[in-house]
Amino acid sequence: MKILNDTVVEPRPSDELITKEEEMWHVILPKEYKNFISVNNGGIPYEKSLRCNGHEYAVDRFLCILDTPEQNKFGSYDIDVVLTQIEERLTNNEDLIGVELLPIVQLFVGDYICLNFKNKNEEPSICIWSHEESGELEPITYFVANNFVSFLEMLIE
Repeated sequence: MKILNDTVVEPRPSDELITKEEEMWHVILPKEYKNFISVNNGGIPYEKSLRCNGHEYAVDRFLCILDTPEQNKFGSYDIDVVLTQIEERLTNNEDLIGVELLPIVQLFVGDYICLNFKNKNEEPSICIWSHEESGELEPITYFVANNFVSFLEMLIE
């Protein structure tokens, strides 16, 4: 997986910041994703297309983890900022503590690639969350891959 030069958002998240976010989201991120975001925080992939479910999606960029997004020019790409904007549309459980769908990639049309934690006993799968089809407490998702590594392998030029 190649990220375009000079697109990684600084500062890159520390292990401590990632752990803090995991605790807030009530999830354990896959090791491969933690390694990826530690190096490629918010980066734009060289491979910008994803084909799945009979569609081709244009990848805008990976979301980032920032300690103080309000002080960063790329703060709108921070996962917590995105969650704040769409969180009622990412679950059908209004009493949920933490997250079930964690957006990690912004697609060109306003949809997001998400880590899907709905099955708490398994490694999260990857899905596309559809912003046009989803309503408050009615998320619509489409399966993409069984895990983060498989998703990365799907990105094409």
